[in-house]
Amino acid sequence: MQHTHARTRPCPACGGFPVVAVTTGGRHLDGSRVTIRVTCPGCKGTGTATPARTTLTRAGK
Repeated sequence: MQHTHARTRPCPACGGFPVVAVTTGGRHLDGSRVTIRVTCPGCKGTGTATPARTTLTRAGK
């Protein structure tokens, strides 16, 4: 795996591979395969997990 930044985490849904080519089973006239590009719905194609949001809690008076 390639590390791009210390604070980025790979997406747990796609493991850092956000766009893949999937074959449909068909072939073009030149013999090459028909493929479609599929983007990870979890990270929307970024390959990184969204950072955890911090919540502030007021304590005391």
